Amino acid sequence: MFLRILEIIVPVFGVIALGYLYGRARSPNVRDANALNITVFTPALIFYALTEESGGQINLGMAAIGSLVIVLGAGVLAWGWARATGRDPRVYVPPIMFPNCGNLGLPLAQLAFGNQGLALMVVLMVVENTLQFTVGLWLLGDRVRPRQLASNPMLIATLAGVVCLQAGWHAPSMILPAIKMLGEVSIPLMLISLGVRLSQGQSGQWSAGLIGGAAAPIAGLAIAVPFVLILQPAPPLAGLLLIFGVLPPAVLNYMLAEQYDVAPQQVAAIVAVGHVIALAVIPVALAFVL
Repeated sequence: MFLRILEIIVPVFGVIALGYLYGRARSPNVRDANALNITVFTPALIFYALTEESGGQINLGMAAIGSLVIVLGAGVLAWGWARATGRDPRVYVPPIMFPNCGNLGLPLAQLAFGNQGLALMVVLMVVENTLQFTVGLWLLGDRVRPRQLASNPMLIATLAGVVCLQAGWHAPSMILPAIKMLGEVSIPLMLISLGVRLSQGQSGQWSAGLIGGAAAPIAGLAIAVPFVLILQPAPPLAGLLLIFGVLPPAVLNYMLAEQYDVAPQQVAAIVAVGHVIALAVIPVALAFVL
């Protein structure tokens, strides 16, 4: 079991570490690479995973509900805790609420549960991403923009993938290899980009980082465990929901905090410390679900 856990986490965190070291040495600008990943590579991965790697046996509805309940439930817990302790909800609630489902969740799901796990985590990621660009922006003081959501490439790819999955359609064999190749770029690029982003974070407010980074998996598990025990989703979704619950805060939380000028140093520290904590938390979670 210990060797199996190492086989899952070492490639993931090893690539992140490579990106971190490269970021410290070269300080590259990964904005264009991230934009390309969001608009081309990740949508290709989403479509391919849903139509070709799910086997047609995944419970899309239960996965979507699980992601919705865990994200919103963790957000409610974080909001209540922040208000009760006199902390700014805009700083603490989004990092606790929105986990790193893309950069970290997708490779973990694929390595731990194979192609079916990857397809399910894609659903969790899309729901979480949609909530971040609606509820998350509202928390930061912005407003929801339906037109922006409707033009989101990941949401379009998800809708197309779900329609094809339900209808039993597949992409033409002539273009399917191209879709697969584009999708295969997504996860390695996500991990490298995550390492680079973490290397560029500022070091202020580490006490906030420790508190927020530790609160994220606690709040996630507090919602994920009852959900799994009560509704008992079929494997591997049950295990994926628990992994989803302990994932560290998404790097996007820092990027949005910087954009909206909401204590970016504190949020950067929460994201950075959260990923350090994940080195200890994720192996324990994997030991329970494998």
